[in-house]
Amino acid sequence: LVRFPEPAASKSTMDAIAQLKKLLRENCFMGGLSVILQDTKALVDTEMPLYILCAVGASLLVLFLAMESAIVPLLFMIGLIFPILYNFGSNIFLGEISYITQALSTVLQLGVTMDFSIFLLHRYEEEKLQESDKERAMARAIVNTFSSITASSLTTIAGFLALCTMRLTLGRDIGIVMAKGVALGVLCTITILPSLILTFDRAVERHRHRVFIPQLKRASRFVAKHPGPVIAVFLILMAPFSLAQSKTSVYYTLFDSLPQNLTGIAGTNKLRDDFGMTTSHFILVDESLTNGEISNLCNKLKQVEGVTQAGSAEALTEGIDMAFLPENVRQLAQSGGYKLILANSAYKSGTDALNAQLEEINALVKAADPQGVITGEGAMTKDLIEIADTDFAHVNVASIAAVFVIIALSFMSLSVPVLLVAGIEGAIFINLGIPYFTGTTLPFIASIVIGTVQLGATVDYAILMTTRFREERSIGRTSREAAQLACQYCSQSILSSGLTFFAATVGVAAISKMELLKSICLLISRGALVSMVLIILVLPCLLMALEPVIRHTTWRWLKKSDSISQEHLPDMDDLKENSPNMSMKAD
Repeated sequence: LVRFPEPAASKSTMDAIAQLKKLLRENCFMGGLSVILQDTKALVDTEMPLYILCAVGASLLVLFLAMESAIVPLLFMIGLIFPILYNFGSNIFLGEISYITQALSTVLQLGVTMDFSIFLLHRYEEEKLQESDKERAMARAIVNTFSSITASSLTTIAGFLALCTMRLTLGRDIGIVMAKGVALGVLCTITILPSLILTFDRAVERHRHRVFIPQLKRASRFVAKHPGPVIAVFLILMAPFSLAQSKTSVYYTLFDSLPQNLTGIAGTNKLRDDFGMTTSHFILVDESLTNGEISNLCNKLKQVEGVTQAGSAEALTEGIDMAFLPENVRQLAQSGGYKLILANSAYKSGTDALNAQLEEINALVKAADPQGVITGEGAMTKDLIEIADTDFAHVNVASIAAVFVIIALSFMSLSVPVLLVAGIEGAIFINLGIPYFTGTTLPFIASIVIGTVQLGATVDYAILMTTRFREERSIGRTSREAAQLACQYCSQSILSSGLTFFAATVGVAAISKMELLKSICLLISRGALVSMVLIILVLPCLLMALEPVIRHTTWRWLKKSDSISQEHLPDMDDLKENSPNMSMKAD
């Protein structure tokens, strides 16, 4: 039994574990939480360069298909290096960050902030058509884009900051780092990226090619002509998925998310198989308890179902004066005003059986010493389960409320935020319901994080679609025409952004050996696709169907000053054949 003076995840403990591993012979094993944490850190450090490589490579592929120039994706990646480095460097002010945050932040920041670069480039291309001087065109693009990406980034930042409402500090860790990363992404998009684009403008023009991600013209026509059936299919799908997402199984143990051949896992498995130490409970009771009382408590603990051993140094040395024992043995038995009892369990932490066992043990301990406490992996996991349920509710409420307020203020509407948030929440239900049908068990943190990330990162697409629909209605289009044009013009930009977000995270899900990171990235990548499909196909139909409600609950939904008569509008048939490559705007 090895004890450490510092916490399990501290640098000194990690260094000590690494040195202990060098002392072990081939057939020696070492288990415990500290060893597993050291294995995890080493695994993350090894895999992290691969995460970044996969995310960058997959994102570049999508951008090459989506952008008109082969140079632009490279400029985007160069521009993102700066905010990512600034974000990592500024983490020093936080003191420390978790290994999950370290592994995910680069990939998430790349996927979430790529939209801003696309906004700026598209606006710059528009301004060049009206302004021959490229520097002036870029200046106008920066001014106009700043308001667009500020509105878009606020919803994303709000989603991440909602994680700070978790009592589990991992949520605050991810939330602060990612919110900071998005803000830095906005800042670098309007300062560094314009310089890169102007510097390499000739190369951009020289390497233009055909765009391979098209506007969805046929899909937009189908959506506009059949809003009722599309909404009906959406509502029918929501019923089973809403129920399924609430029944998706989750696990709370770190062991289940790691490769089983790691040093700490192998050692822990040996402890389980050979010593019956699947989980160990460390019980602290007041030092005033006599040897007889402690011995009696140990005997009662042994009778609890699933307890394989229970004992203390004092019980083992009953009748011997503790002064005759070596100092390290005395400290093991008694220290800091407490005496230590060790109880080993055959049950796995996080299971109902172990939690019930802990309730029974706690009752016995409290009967012997009302101030007695139980700690260890099993007890902490039980606390984690209770905290996670509360955290899940707090995070959902906080993220929905924050995004609702931002959208309400942007559109000056009560109904638009309800519609947009409900649409994204529907996509989240579908995303979290799929594991139930596939029989997949999720790590608890994944189900908490995905709701805020998917809502904050993809609600921008819904804002874009709604803004375009409103613009078309304001110039005199009918609801059906506005829905068709909004779907057609926005589809290419939404596909480009959504597929880039998907590509940045799916690579990590494919190569990671850590089930925790694999699950989170798989949910995020799949969530980007589900949100993208629902917004392109379902949201235009909902806007058509609910526009009377929107019009009466939104201040100046249709601006009269912008309205023109139907006879002055371009013919819809002409637009179908010659639709421009519109820019992605979210203001």
